[in-house]
Amino acid sequence: MHPGLIVAKLVTMVLGFVIAYQAYRGYRRSNSQSMLYLAVGFAIISFGAIVEGILFDVVGLTLHNAGTVATTIVAIGMLTILYALYGRDPQKLEN
Repeated sequence: MHPGLIVAKLVTMVLGFVIAYQAYRGYRRSNSQSMLYLAVGFAIISFGAIVEGILFDVVGLTLHNAGTVATTIVAIGMLTILYALYGRDPQKLEN
């Protein structure tokens, strides 16, 4: 694998997990389900950023199959974030 690509993927993953951690801290402070879904969504996307390389280089999947799995994981993370933005938040319903 190319060192520059590895560094870029790792930076993307770390930034995503930092955002997920901050969203989780927001959830702990406000007890807002939306913040929890936001944290989970960013964590999933961050994992999806590196899974393609792992599946291709370590597991031995074809680039096409590894890309398909990685894209699916990122899409699930985005759907989770979308739910955080537009889903029903029980805390907001009570107020």
